[in-house]
This record gives sequence, structure tokens and C-alpha cells, in this order.
Amino acid sequence: MKKVFFVISFLFAGSLVAQTTSEPKKEWDMKQYYMVFLIKGPNRSQDSATAATIQKGHMDNMERLHNEKKLMVAGPFLDDQNMRGIFIFDVATEKEVIDLLNTDPAIIAGRLIYEIHPWMTAKGTCFE
Repeated sequence: MKKVFFVISFLFAGSLVAQTTSEPKKEWDMKQYYMVFLIKGPNRSQDSATAATIQKGHMDNMERLHNEKKLMVAGPFLDDQNMRGIFIFDVATEKEVIDLLNTDPAIIAGRLIYEIHPWMTAKGTCFE
């Protein structure tokens, strides 16, 4: 009986120590972004020179949006499917996302279309 009491006392004391030394629950400061999936558009029949010009404009536009600190992530998918790439925007509204997307030569030409999804992550886990 004395051994059982000792074991129970030891376990109880250990659980108290674990409770007092555990870190406090972290509160997450969440922030909304907009994730955009770029998809093959209906107009992909341009000749190679025109397609190259559109692609250059697409890349230049992404660089501009990044420099304006509106485009946080951009990149292609590598599996050559209908879904071509993603953008993640740090802007206030979906309307602003649409306005920015409509400055992209690949979207204007119909080579790409898009889906917009509001997305949230904790500040500091992916972006500042």
C-alpha cells in the first residue's frame, strides 16, 4: 500500500510540474491575403513570337507588383496541367486583386484566367 501511495504521489507531483513548466498557449495574430490560381485560358493560339512577348509582359508585371509590395508570392506549377501557377496578394480587397490581375498581359490576352480565394495565415509564419 505504501508503494502505491508513493507512485500516485510521484505521478501527481510530476503532473503539477508539467503544468507549471509548460509554455502558455500562443495567441495567433492572423492576416488575410488573396491566393490566386492561374489557369490556362481559352486563347492560347498565339504564334511563338507573340506568346513570348506576352510572357515577358507577364513577368514584368509580376516584378512591378512585387516591387509595389502587393504581390508576395508568384510562381508556376511544374506539372504542365491546366492550373499554371499561383499568386498571393497582400491587398485590402478582392476588387483590388481583380484590378491588379487585369494589368497582366497574359490575362488580358486570354492565355490565362484566374480563381481568387481569400486566404489567411498567422503573421510571421510566412510573411512579415
